[in-house]
Amino acid sequence: MKQLELNATLRTTTGNGPARRLRGQGMIPAVLYGPVTPPVMLAVIARDFEHVVQKGNIRRTIFSLNLEGGSSAAKPAVVKELQRNPVSGKFLHVDFYEIDLNRKLRVMVPVVIRGKSKGEEDGGMLQIIEREIAVLCLPSEMPEALEVDVTELGIGGTLHVNDIALPSGAELPPGGNCTVLTVVSPKAEPTRPYPAARLSGGVTSAMYAHAVVTEAPVIPEMTRPTNSHESEGANAIRM
Repeated sequence: MKQLELNATLRTTTGNGPARRLRGQGMIPAVLYGPVTPPVMLAVIARDFEHVVQKGNIRRTIFSLNLEGGSSAAKPAVVKELQRNPVSGKFLHVDFYEIDLNRKLRVMVPVVIRGKSKGEEDGGMLQIIEREIAVLCLPSEMPEALEVDVTELGIGGTLHVNDIALPSGAELPPGGNCTVLTVVSPKAEPTRPYPAARLSGGVTSAMYAHAVVTEAPVIPEMTRPTNSHESEGANAIRM
């Protein structure tokens, strides 16, 4: 998981009006919170944040937040929710979730399927049941994706989460085993129409969904601070 520095400024004003004024000054309203962190209202320079986003997958990035006017120690955080203008695509608001670098996170990791199964060669259809699976791992060891080789899978064959090799240090959460994919007969009616999308080199990618980041052991979904909604008509992307 990438770790990138980002400067942030503490702010005391909230609401749609002050948020619009901040955007007019080239800033993005933001908030930082976590399991032991009360909400802290922030603003980040839009240009800096956009530059970081362009460097790679924001869902796989740890931000080291340098808080101007606050604590001298940088705050490690991930993006919990990102709001964008549906027309211009500009960022309107960012929710940062503070994490402990020495504590495992529960993250959703995409599944990437390699090869073509024997069942498909015999006329069957590969059906994706789960496009991503939950994994417990340290933030620095979060995998980009989990590869699965399906070449030996025949018609009627299934692959479960427990069949997938996890990288060193990663583990499944309790009750995390489930069916990931199956090869169905051409006469069978698929229960969930998720055909695999083939990539070059015989690689299939299950659709990359948003990563949900929570502290491990599993805790209830974080309640978003009620005063952090400062954008009208925005598309919210929850990570």
